[in-house]
Amino acid sequence: QVQPVESGGGLVQAGESLRLSCVVSGRTVSNYAMGWFRQAPGAEREFVAGVSRSGVEKYSAQSVKERFTISRDNAENTMYLQMNSLKLEDTAVYYCAATNTDGIYYVPREEHHYDYWGQGTQVTVSS
Repeated sequence: QVQPVESGGGLVQAGESLRLSCVVSGRTVSNYAMGWFRQAPGAEREFVAGVSRSGVEKYSAQSVKERFTISRDNAENTMYLQMNSLKLEDTAVYYCAATNTDGIYYVPREEHHYDYWGQGTQVTVSS
């Protein structure tokens, strides 16, 4: 059973940074493309960033492109999201997702392309 587990959320002030981590248990993470999604109160869940199983290809949403960096360490079965210059509108529950794929450069950006989801970690940005 593949189980992503997020950590690193918290309460920060606007302009500060946070790093989220996602550890995947149960399988070798190098077989999985992975991504971060977020859901703000009253909003749909949205794609934030994704990384291919190889780590070579990455894609970020336009709203976070200049501020958030996704990375992964397959040896540690872990994916990260470094979030800098946080804004009030980044407040959301952040979810880690994974999907088994043969494509080493494939970066899924749609929810339904992911098979495994974490429980989420809350990020709150205050003024």
